[in-house]
Amino acid sequence: MEKKKHKLLKGLIITLLVTLFAVFAVILPVISCIMYGMVFGIRYETQSYLTFSTGNFPGLMRDRYEFASNEGQILTGYRYYREGQDVKGLIIMAHGIGAGHNSYMDCADYFTQNGYDVFAFDVTGNDESEGSNVRGLPQGVIDLDHAISFVEGLDEFSGLPIVLFGHSWGGYSCTSVLNQHPEVAAVCSVSGFNRSSDLLLFQGEQMIGPVINIMMPYLNIYERIKFGEYAVQTSMDGFANSDARIMIVHSEDDDTVGIQYGYDVYYGTYADDPDFVFIRYTDKGHSSILSNGGSREYMRGINEQLMQQLDGRTPTEEEREAYYSQAVDMDIMATFADTDLLGQVVAFYDEALGVN
Repeated sequence: MEKKKHKLLKGLIITLLVTLFAVFAVILPVISCIMYGMVFGIRYETQSYLTFSTGNFPGLMRDRYEFASNEGQILTGYRYYREGQDVKGLIIMAHGIGAGHNSYMDCADYFTQNGYDVFAFDVTGNDESEGSNVRGLPQGVIDLDHAISFVEGLDEFSGLPIVLFGHSWGGYSCTSVLNQHPEVAAVCSVSGFNRSSDLLLFQGEQMIGPVINIMMPYLNIYERIKFGEYAVQTSMDGFANSDARIMIVHSEDDDTVGIQYGYDVYYGTYADDPDFVFIRYTDKGHSSILSNGGSREYMRGINEQLMQQLDGRTPTEEEREAYYSQAVDMDIMATFADTDLLGQVVAFYDEALGVN
């Protein structure tokens, strides 16, 4: 009888160990890869009714460029400029996740009005660039690395100092890429984060709670296999690797990129460094941090009108798109940039480059 109990207990222990091995060696890695693919395994494109054109910004000109990134995928970029002005430098812009650079044309317009040329491009899997999906956060750094190298090889930009501007994913890309391009003169990172895994952790906590902590090692391994050194390098590494002047902008109520994963990390080390400028807001959120608030009110009014037309019924995606296509005036949307903040960014670049 005792021998039977011993064999039964031994069998249960072996079964438990085999189950645990399967969970940690097979099931969790597979689930982690599936989750990663759900977020990054798709394309992101700007909705047609929210797409800017140069016609929305009087006097703004642009020229189209194409260049290859790490796997030969062709990326599309544009030089934004104004004719007949002396150019202080070139701002290379990196966009956030969810669409391409088009959403930031109001920023490009402001920068060109204040003496800078702008080079903005769509990351892999976004808008006009090739790629069936965006692949992952380190891809933004990879593509920015290739964009900077491409621009540095063009005669039309020869002699112009290069500075970087990025929001969210682009903010992380602009600071992390200093590991590849320490020659960059200055960087403005808005709502950025220190490392790829920080955003995975923050967003994962909001999606599945503490379970994300169990999955993080597998997500980190997956990114390392997929992206190599780009996956593990950090913005803090980039700061240590470069003499670039740095501006960090964030809002405390940001629920997309927690301020503790970017601004607070940098401020803890560089608060007293004269090469760093910190701007901390309390109530500007994430997506609206570059806006003066008008766009949110404008779109809220349009949504209210749509709901009135439908007597409160939730519109289908087709109904919403059809209505927005008629109701949204992109000339109005082009007026909502936060020129106070962008003015501080221009003043920061001017001082970093020693120009007026």
